[in-house]
Amino acid sequence: MDLTTTYMGLQLRSPLVPSASPLSEDIDNIKRMEDAGAAAVVMHSLFEEQLRQERYELHHHLTHGTESYPEALTYFPEPHSFRVGSEEYLNHIQRAKEKVNIPLIASLNGSSVGGWTNYARQIQQAGADGLELNVYYVPTDMDLTGEQIEQTYIEILRSVKAAVTIPVAIKLSPYFTNMANMARRLDNAGANALVLFNRFYQPDINLKTLEVEPNVLLSTPQSMRLPMRWIAILYDRINASLAATSGIHKGQDAIKLLMAGANITMLCSVLLRHGIDQIRAIEQEMREWMVEHEYESVRQLQGSMSQKNCPDKSAFERAQYMRSLQTYKPEWERVFDTSHYFG
Repeated sequence: MDLTTTYMGLQLRSPLVPSASPLSEDIDNIKRMEDAGAAAVVMHSLFEEQLRQERYELHHHLTHGTESYPEALTYFPEPHSFRVGSEEYLNHIQRAKEKVNIPLIASLNGSSVGGWTNYARQIQQAGADGLELNVYYVPTDMDLTGEQIEQTYIEILRSVKAAVTIPVAIKLSPYFTNMANMARRLDNAGANALVLFNRFYQPDINLKTLEVEPNVLLSTPQSMRLPMRWIAILYDRINASLAATSGIHKGQDAIKLLMAGANITMLCSVLLRHGIDQIRAIEQEMREWMVEHEYESVRQLQGSMSQKNCPDKSAFERAQYMRSLQTYKPEWERVFDTSHYFG
């Protein structure tokens, strides 16, 4: 059975790829992922705010006191006097590349065009096989238009593409007025892949301390419905590869997303909840389903249930919404339905 797939030009042994998470902060975990069957690994994210802080600290070290003591103008801090997170990230990539044979995709998380995007070149030099840009943007400026927000995404992508030759994926939220149009614009701007979708972690209010607290909720299988819909709509309409992320917990979840048109299916919550060995279990479930249904390769699956190939073209649009409401029965009706007794 052939599980191989292609993702933004990378040849992968299967569509199962762990997404960015704290798991990849440990090189032993990356090796365990490879041993469990991961086709590639997206590294944990380096955040724009980390790089900004480093630049601030460097500026402080280089200029603090120079206005008071002329001789201080010749003083520069020793490199070991403060640790630089970005250097650690680069070293982490280099060490991981020495331990594993699968592709490693670095991850940059930010929301603006700036110096952090130039860091992409250093990531390439460190040995990363690809780069994922996680544009995590929550606009709150009421004077900022949707067009301006969308243009920021395009400029970030173009800035990074101009700096590197490795393939670049962009991880998006679904909150665009016209997701299809935005996908095409990013495709035209050179995105090698679209990762659908990132999840915005919503804060919570602690009623005891009266403080706003972070609140991380792991995904459930229901979370895959939104990326599945948009991957099915975008399949074969853009050149960029399509990665499905969020809600993939079982082999059949991965199968559904491949049928919608995904090139790869990304795993995170299931690994955090049940362990890295779930990669092996999910692959086995995929193989068993494919044997039972007489599929010989992932390529046979890909896009077979996309909007392009689905007999009912409206299945992923508004008509499906209306049918869902018309056919839904409340839980109590299903529990007490006696029609099967009385015909």
